[in-house]
Amino acid sequence: MQENIRNSDRAPLPVGLYPHARKVGNLLFLSGVGPRKKDSKTIPGVELNDKGDIISYDIEAQCESVFENVRMILEDCGSSWDKLVDVQVFLTNMKEDFSSFNKVYAEYFKDIQPCRTTVEVNALPTPIAIELKCMAEI
Repeated sequence: MQENIRNSDRAPLPVGLYPHARKVGNLLFLSGVGPRKKDSKTIPGVELNDKGDIISYDIEAQCESVFENVRMILEDCGSSWDKLVDVQVFLTNMKEDFSSFNKVYAEYFKDIQPCRTTVEVNALPTPIAIELKCMAEI
């Protein structure tokens, strides 16, 4: 099974013991991907206080960053953006962020239109407002 594990050298490391992706047949399943930057705790558009709590954030900046991280993982693991078939979106504030998220999403996905599910979650493992879980063809 180890030969099916895929990782990207360009994307941020996972925050736990799991790969960026796993290949099964002609499908690539991505683990949850957030907007963090590689080799940094920096999260685009997020301002934290001294305790690490979110003071403010820009959901559009986080969307653009998470989409770029997904793109890098797809490319480095044998697929590509245009081969996405399913996207699961986790937002921490659906009421405030869905409209902005949906606008940015439409710009990035208008030509490929994968299936999508969007849900609100209470929190994510790091101080982020969005995470994606994706599936693509190889």
